[in-house]
Amino acid sequence: MIYLDYAATTPIHPQVMEVLQQVSTRYYGNASSLHDIGSNARQVLDASTKVIAQSIRQTPGDVVFTSGATEANFLAIQALLDGRNDDRREIISSQMEHSSVINVLRRLESQGYEIRWVDVHENGLLNLEHFEELISEHTALVSIQHVNSELGVIQPLDKIGKLIAGKDIRFHSDCVQSFGKLPLNPENWGLDALTVSAHKIHGPKGVGALWMRKEVDWKPLFEDPDQRKAIRFGTSNVPGIAAFATAAKLNIQQMEDVHEQVAQFRASLIDGLSKLPYEVVIEGSADSQSPFILGARFPGIEGQFLMLECSQQGLAISTGSACQVGSDRPNRTMKALGRNDEEAREFVRLSFGRDVKEHHIPEIIEKIDSILNRHFKKVHRPKELNPN
Repeated sequence: MIYLDYAATTPIHPQVMEVLQQVSTRYYGNASSLHDIGSNARQVLDASTKVIAQSIRQTPGDVVFTSGATEANFLAIQALLDGRNDDRREIISSQMEHSSVINVLRRLESQGYEIRWVDVHENGLLNLEHFEELISEHTALVSIQHVNSELGVIQPLDKIGKLIAGKDIRFHSDCVQSFGKLPLNPENWGLDALTVSAHKIHGPKGVGALWMRKEVDWKPLFEDPDQRKAIRFGTSNVPGIAAFATAAKLNIQQMEDVHEQVAQFRASLIDGLSKLPYEVVIEGSADSQSPFILGARFPGIEGQFLMLECSQQGLAISTGSACQVGSDRPNRTMKALGRNDEEAREFVRLSFGRDVKEHHIPEIIEKIDSILNRHFKKVHRPKELNPN
């Protein structure tokens, strides 16, 4: 199987697996315990926290580990809103956000918040003029994903931050698809919170992190009078966090090389697909796009059918975010771009990582060509040749 679904999850790196096993065996103590075994685990936790903080140019005290990005997104948005001491009830976001954010916003809408959806250009970039129009004295929060998980479009967080600067508006970004792949600078972007995940960068599943700017007012979902103020309580997953830190360090160290490798792979793949005798539509802004994700449509063939056929041929691709897989609804991101239902259902996503191999491209092209050829021959077969 040739794996082209890295945006859904990544295989764990051998060095990361080694750290996960060693820490699980040697540093099994509860990091909150005061005895030596607990203290040893605390030292590993503190060192790992420092690595994650440094990877986003922040201090360790502002990083909180979670069970993943879904939990981190929920905690960040809720804590920022609950920390306000005013009656602002408007939130600005986009219909292209990951479902973990969309679901939180729907919940907040049922609680009386007004969600103001910013328009999106045909290429997937936010319409900043419309965004500016949506800002009001009642705006409490802005939540915009840095890199879209289906198109790879990179949103201009710096420009968004400038538009809301000085307006007492909280700013959150889901940076899951950019962490470890693109430089992150929450300070320059004016962010108050960002969220990341381990399993998108060859780390273990079940570990995520939330960074919250220390100067911003926030309130925990649950308050424990016996403990210090914390966004999240519970026993720290020291082995998972140490493995996460190892994965982050490896990705940051090799970021430029992997970026170049993946960009070349993506360009060669697009070139090969464009030479097939079938129309292919590459979605998303070519000028502001992560090379790790390729969103495409082959007009005339449903994405789910193509995905299943590719799986039979030994190619692992997707019809979009893994959290939407199984839904019979048209792809939400495509609809946000203005595509009709048929076009939205044609969408497929190919996503890449450090393990992609250039020599696999001819095989990938050949398999997709074979699938399209069989499909369109069947669809366009002359009536007189159709079986009775």
